[in-house]
Amino acid sequence: MNHERSRDLYDRALSSIPGGVNSPVRAVRPYPFFVESGDGAHVVDADGNRFLDYVMGYGPLLLGHDLPEQVQSAVQSRLSDGPMYGAPTEVEVELAEFVARHVPSVEMTRFVNSGTEATVSAIRLARGHTGRDKIVVMQGGYHGAGESTLVQGESGVPAEPSSTGVPESFAAETITVPFNDAEAVREVFEERGDEIACVIAEPLLGNCASVPPVEGYLETLREVTDEHGALLVFDEVMTGFRIGGLQCAQGKFGVTPDLTTFAKIIGGGFPVGAVGGPAEIMEGFAPTGDVFQAGTYSGHPLSLTAGLETLRFAAENDVYDHVNDLGEKLRSGLTDILADQAPEYTVLGTDSMFKVVFTRDGPRDLDGQCEAGCRQRPDCPRYDYCPKNRGDVDAAETERWERLFWPAMLEEGVFLTANQYESQFVSYAHTEEDVEETLEAYKEAL
Repeated sequence: MNHERSRDLYDRALSSIPGGVNSPVRAVRPYPFFVESGDGAHVVDADGNRFLDYVMGYGPLLLGHDLPEQVQSAVQSRLSDGPMYGAPTEVEVELAEFVARHVPSVEMTRFVNSGTEATVSAIRLARGHTGRDKIVVMQGGYHGAGESTLVQGESGVPAEPSSTGVPESFAAETITVPFNDAEAVREVFEERGDEIACVIAEPLLGNCASVPPVEGYLETLREVTDEHGALLVFDEVMTGFRIGGLQCAQGKFGVTPDLTTFAKIIGGGFPVGAVGGPAEIMEGFAPTGDVFQAGTYSGHPLSLTAGLETLRFAAENDVYDHVNDLGEKLRSGLTDILADQAPEYTVLGTDSMFKVVFTRDGPRDLDGQCEAGCRQRPDCPRYDYCPKNRGDVDAAETERWERLFWPAMLEEGVFLTANQYESQFVSYAHTEEDVEETLEAYKEAL
């Protein structure tokens, strides 16, 4: 493939943008390809190369790159009325009502501008509601670029900043525990439960290869927070309106949080974020409460129109059946390929998310393994080998995945997320033929 124009654009970008990119995850070696356009389930780069796309904007593009006519016309109509007003609009009410109708835990929604802003606001609201300062996060969970969650540390002890520029005093209010370790979270609450405002967790580790919860783990989070008067916050920035359909991951897993953060799909490809929950808690936000939260672009009419029309289209058509069926076929095919070519590797994901993790060990006998992605079944022969937390993914062959496998897939015409940790996504624009082509590419690249 020719990448001459992308190389030239990157050379220019290095002089005007730090590192040549506006998000570090895009800083692939030796240089990223620059996208010229999207087309259904494909992207076309600046040199005219065409790739099957499973990045899908890192999750927002449930419908693919070509918006259905009803979505596109609504966005264009909204834009023709002016970009924004600094005053409320009807679409804010309509989208808030849609979310409340479909998500079990939500009565009210506050719209913001990004997933990071949503999680920062939810944590602030939890602290204001409980009068406590400390929060509990999962090691390997990602909740945006806020000071309270850019942390790292050992289980049960105050965390340390994971980025320069985050004061240690901020990180000291955060406690990390391993995902899927019920005993660790119980110990933390036994020792410091009266200081903890909330637990914030992705229902599955979407930013850590889609590691799913073991049976009973999310229920444990619900129980310990209830017992100690803390809030349970589900970060559904990635899983919201993707996993579990319109009920989101909390509906799929049957665990109801106190607060939920959203982004990605509820903006239909435009910048957005949101916090949702019961009125009793949500009215803690100003102007009805004392927890300040505001933003010039909050509830931006263009973003909310795109999000509302995307969700309406998904509700009225076979979107979730289609993407989930393709996701199942993809994970099932990958499971069969790995059994032949790399039996130690693990397929993760559910519904329309998927990832192959280059785990280093596996059982000798694969008979009875999960057929289409790890389900954390104790009777599965892979159960003791499948990733349960960030440490397990760290122990995989992450360098091999990033340095050898990712570029090999790109040469096969398949665009995957650029490292071992980020999940991949199926869209409504993908087809069964795309899945077959993708499986052949995996066979070749592996």
